[in-house]
Amino acid sequence: MIMDEYIKEKQQLLKERKLKWWNWHKDNPEVWDKFKDYTFEAINSGRNKYSQWAIINRIRWNSEIETKGGEFKISNDYICFYARLFHARYPEHKDFFRLKQLKEEKMIDELQSSLEHRNISFLPQFRHKG
Repeated sequence: MIMDEYIKEKQQLLKERKLKWWNWHKDNPEVWDKFKDYTFEAINSGRNKYSQWAIINRIRWNSEIETKGGEFKISNDYICFYARLFHARYPEHKDFFRLKQLKEEKMIDELQSSLEHRNISFLPQFRHKG
């Protein structure tokens, strides 16, 4: 099935994207340290919600850190993963950052939903009329 292959392709792309970030993350542990520090500062100031973009931009512009393995100090593509990692490591703050589905996750869900709908769309014509 073409649709199944497309879903698998998107799942593979998502896996590769996560792996690319994870490898970069391991090479740049000081980014995670600053992300945690600045996030806890925001929490301790009384905030219930905050922007992961604001945290990363603070690291970008107010920290004397040098990163390895990329053209940019911190790629925009990695911001969502830091928020997800924070939620995973500190579940008591699981709603601190507003998370959206990753584009690949959204495509996979839409494709699977479309596939499920298509697979059962013919069923009403076979209802029992008894």
